[in-house]
Amino acid sequence: MNLLVAMTAFVRVAELGSYTRAAEQLELSRTQVSKLVMQLETHLQVRLLQRTTRRLHLTEAGERYLARAQGILQALEEAEAEVGAGVTEICGRLRVNGPMAFGTDYLAPLVARFMVRHPALEMRLDLNDRRVDLLEEGYDLAIRIGSLPDSSLVARPLTRCHLLLCASPAYLAAHGEPQRLEELTEHRCLRYRTSGGGTTWQLGDHSLPVSGPLDSNNGVVLVQAAEDGLGIIQQPSFLLTESIREGRLVPILAEAPPVTLGVYGLYPARRHLPAKVEHFLDFLAEAWGEPPYWEAELGLSPKRKQ
Repeated sequence: MNLLVAMTAFVRVAELGSYTRAAEQLELSRTQVSKLVMQLETHLQVRLLQRTTRRLHLTEAGERYLARAQGILQALEEAEAEVGAGVTEICGRLRVNGPMAFGTDYLAPLVARFMVRHPALEMRLDLNDRRVDLLEEGYDLAIRIGSLPDSSLVARPLTRCHLLLCASPAYLAAHGEPQRLEELTEHRCLRYRTSGGGTTWQLGDHSLPVSGPLDSNNGVVLVQAAEDGLGIIQQPSFLLTESIREGRLVPILAEAPPVTLGVYGLYPARRHLPAKVEHFLDFLAEAWGEPPYWEAELGLSPKRKQ
């Protein structure tokens, strides 16, 4: 058995969810692909795929092996491309994970632009708000916002954004506009729910307990509720720019100490960063800017002290 060929067959079957489609892509017969996967399982002495009449399922061992195998095949592909071309050409496959709301509006459009510039590149973009394991789940890069847990990953700063306090004109007309941070405890506050809670807002050096009629683990839900006059929100600037521009929300307590969130690119520590990852990070940093364009265009970015 050629281990590399068998590994390639398994990865294609797992990614495509079909022996037939994998065989077509590899230009082999379905029987050959099935035999290669079975030989790999025999070699590893573990079942990688559960086969049913309707679909394929990765076993737990199969999921772990897939992530590693994808990384090995990607590294070989990059090595061949660099040696063959004599330059660090942007090619191969780039797997990226990002947060849902930010990813939809500010990451996905840049992915398309980057792929137009580099037609030899294939990309996979997954958006969700959970903390993914890059190595176990086969990602080359993750975009993350806010505090980062200690890990072996490398975190490159790309830009940053601010948490803003906003309310609708209708809410302010009915309840008044708070003039001091402490007054927020007397208002209806729409809270973002995290695993650690969400009943406290951090505002510079202040930590204030807040309450209100709604909490959610989705910032878009809270923005909509605030636009409808339900209360005050504290959300990242990238979620609020359009609402502020169109007058549906109004920033309040603008003189309060700003709360800054970093926007980072996370990737596994490697001696040589793949060219596709490095160029994509450079592209994102330049496109988002510092301060980020979504704050600069509305004058929402607080001036830094000299």
